[in-house]
Amino acid sequence: MTTELAPADADRAPGDARQPLPGFAAGRVRARLGWRAPTALAAFIVLGAVVIALLAPPIRPNPYLDPGNSLPDGASALFDLLGERGHQVNAVYSPGDALSAIGSASGSPSVTLLVTRPDLLTRRQLRTLSSARADLVVVGPGPKSTLILAPQLGLASVRASTARPVSANCQLPAAVQAGPADFAGETFIPPPGASSCYPISGYPSLVRYATPRRTITLLGDGMLLSNALLARQGNAALALNLLSERRQIVWLTPEPAIVAALPPNAPAPPGSSGPPLIPWTAWLVVLQLGVAVLLAAVWRARRFGPLITEPLPVVVRASETIEGHGRLYLARRATSRAGTQLREAMLARLLPALGLPAGSSEAVVISELASRSALSQERIAGLLYGPAPGSDADLVNLASGLDELERQVRAR
Repeated sequence: MTTELAPADADRAPGDARQPLPGFAAGRVRARLGWRAPTALAAFIVLGAVVIALLAPPIRPNPYLDPGNSLPDGASALFDLLGERGHQVNAVYSPGDALSAIGSASGSPSVTLLVTRPDLLTRRQLRTLSSARADLVVVGPGPKSTLILAPQLGLASVRASTARPVSANCQLPAAVQAGPADFAGETFIPPPGASSCYPISGYPSLVRYATPRRTITLLGDGMLLSNALLARQGNAALALNLLSERRQIVWLTPEPAIVAALPPNAPAPPGSSGPPLIPWTAWLVVLQLGVAVLLAAVWRARRFGPLITEPLPVVVRASETIEGHGRLYLARRATSRAGTQLREAMLARLLPALGLPAGSSEAVVISELASRSALSQERIAGLLYGPAPGSDADLVNLASGLDELERQVRAR
């Protein structure tokens, strides 16, 4: 008995029966090599994005009253004025850096610590700042920061939402020399012996009092220090007078991460919409990855060819399908079910022709059909919404009536 080899196997040796064909092996090799290029491209893009993100300098989102912010809500103008007057202003963005700057300053008691938006700090950070050996100037304090940084002082119930010129009405030399200034925000209940200036509805919005360790100054709002309002009224003079008493100034602006740590129900600081939580360099990385994925998808996509018709195994005529359904209804004596199907099918055909939606009411359908046929509304109501047929004769009559109604409607 002899065995003939197939044409594709004619050149193969008998001992090579389990070895893959050369074409199959080459296909597997090409498949492996085909994925190396996109994988290497994606790895190169990811590596480049990481390098760019690491080498890019950190960019601050220009927070409210930041000395490095030249926008209207920043304080770069006041920062420059203090520098021109010979003051050493150290801009910091965390309580730890502020304490380090105060500790490294020569003659720590001669340092002024300016804190903007103190309620963005945690209670532990505020308690740390309260023990610093420096005069305090607190801008826009809330209940939490007032209780920790100035426990002798209380917040009044009056709060101004917009800045407006207010007269000094006090004996504090810094305020008397400056004259009227723009104030808003919180008002205070000062302790005995404190200098209370710029009253709003009877409560001062600037309070300064001395303790055995330091002088504490509180401003209800910091917009008078901003670039937008510094040149108005006596804002610049008041800011310089309050901050010029010490040669060295530590300017603390809370970090953006502290802003993100606020509770959801905390009010937004005045004059600031909050920094973005995702830096722009991260969006560049996402954009590069998106472009890489799109290019890989276009490269690996398969084109659709023309439609291919194939013969069906069995061809069933529509009439045979209808007859089969009829026999099933007959075998189960489902005359009511068959009647319902006839009515629903007729309405599904006629309602679009009448311009009526599928959920039209019975009265609207009956009225529209009666206007387009010779049948009365009672007859149409009985055909479409009457009782279900109880026998085969009733079903035949229903089918005949529905056919006649549809014929008349379509004839007009």
